[in-house]
Amino acid sequence: MAWSQSDLDRIDAAIAQNIRRVTFADGRSVEYQSPGEMLQVRRLIKAELLASASQVSPRVRATRAVMRRP
Repeated sequence: MAWSQSDLDRIDAAIAQNIRRVTFADGRSVEYQSPGEMLQVRRLIKAELLASASQVSPRVRATRAVMRRP
């Protein structure tokens, strides 16, 4: 499954509110057994998002860098 930033936001909110059931952007609803399990899934989502972000083409990266300049 491809994770989205929305999925990361949803699991972050659930962890912060101590809620174990999370409904993700694709409509899947998951009830986790423990906060530890939720943190493990959060790490997985974050790692996949970072990996996909690093696969941006060099041209897009250069454009973003120029846009960030003061």
